[in-house]
Amino acid sequence: MTEAQNSSVTAQTTVSRRELRELVRSQLQMLLEQSNFQGAKALLVPVQPADIAEAIEGLPEAMQAIAFRLLGKDEAIEVYENLDSSVQQSLVEDFKRQDVLDIVDKMSPDDRARLFDELPAKIVRQLLKHMSPQERQATSLLLGYEAGTAGRIMTPEYISLKEGWTIARALDHIRNRAHLSETIYYLYVTDAARRLTGILSLRDLVIGQPDEKIGNLMTREAVSVQTGTDQEEVARLIQRYDFLAVPVVDTEHRLVGIITVDDVIDVLEEETTEDIYALGGVQSGGDNYFQTNLLTVARKRVVWLSVLLVTNTFTTAVIRSQQSVLEQVVVLAAFIPLLIGTGGNVGAQSSTVVIRGLNTDAIQSRNALNVIRREAIAGAFLGIMLGIVVMVWAYVLQGNLAVSITVGVSLVGISILASTAGASLPFLFQTVGFDPALMSAPFITTVVDVLGVLIYLNLARQVLRLGAQ
Repeated sequence: MTEAQNSSVTAQTTVSRRELRELVRSQLQMLLEQSNFQGAKALLVPVQPADIAEAIEGLPEAMQAIAFRLLGKDEAIEVYENLDSSVQQSLVEDFKRQDVLDIVDKMSPDDRARLFDELPAKIVRQLLKHMSPQERQATSLLLGYEAGTAGRIMTPEYISLKEGWTIARALDHIRNRAHLSETIYYLYVTDAARRLTGILSLRDLVIGQPDEKIGNLMTREAVSVQTGTDQEEVARLIQRYDFLAVPVVDTEHRLVGIITVDDVIDVLEEETTEDIYALGGVQSGGDNYFQTNLLTVARKRVVWLSVLLVTNTFTTAVIRSQQSVLEQVVVLAAFIPLLIGTGGNVGAQSSTVVIRGLNTDAIQSRNALNVIRREAIAGAFLGIMLGIVVMVWAYVLQGNLAVSITVGVSLVGISILASTAGASLPFLFQTVGFDPALMSAPFITTVVDVLGVLIYLNLARQVLRLGAQ
């Protein structure tokens, strides 16, 4: 099968699954409206937990609790972990029943900590009060770490072995503890003080001889992360080495938890969403944008827009300072939107690729000069190509050679300026300790607007003065 055929099959599968999920949601809603609870329960039997969660999220709020109660206890735990945090919170507040408390108690500690981050403190205290001592301790451990760190997203549910154990003893231990661990594919070897001394895969364990020692099979150079390591760095580490999980150790190298690949996928989605919002000048604050109160949304967005509004006043000041030039050749004003719009787009492109490169470690700060120089040259090429087109077009429209030359040459200068600014400002922000994504397209566009108009009108003054001579 060719690559194109593979892509086609994948697209068809994606569409069909999307249609299937929508069909499940609509049928579930219809059955609940008819009070046909047995039919609704039967409908959900063959459906995956993640798809059930999506179907419940699409129901009217009054039906969400009813649909959730139709699930078996084990299935309800998996479905609950896949629900959006706002729906999780709504179910907890609506029920306040023992069955929901049991579900929260059985959640993975890292998923439970993520839920508790979203809940009011009063409800969290109530839930902690009803949890088992072991789960309460595990959750409190995670909540004690700073948000966005490895300690906060790890799970303390793992299997540890000892170097002196035989494979037979290790397998017995795994059988007894497997139901309490999030994954058994990676096994961690610790000493008497719980310090991480090595790692072992389940595959190596299974194919070994029963009387062979764990210490002879394990890999001693285990890759691990500290509890305070940023979650984005953890995600990049797992991606780089193709791990299914990575161990988390404290400052004394004691094993305190593991981070699995499914948690990393959530981190990548969260961080990418945050970066995209920042690129658009939208402050999400980590909340679900589309479920946030509209007044809160407006309050967050108006801050950035106010900064851009104030910055744009400099463009007005530049135009006013060059009013005499515009009065002499009024047609110059007609090309201002074209020039600053093009310059803003060029700058936005440069800032986007640099910000993405910094976030994915594709480029490093030490290579800043090379990257900026590369983008400046690219801006020059773009400016020359676009400048020739615009110069010809301006001459066709106006029949004024001086104006057309001014517009074309200005576009070259603005493109170089825009690409250089778009590439350098993210590096500047990273150097002073800010997120490079804050140097977003709206800000770059506004800066280029001010400087672009300044270049254009000053160049026009010089060209027109030479033309008059």
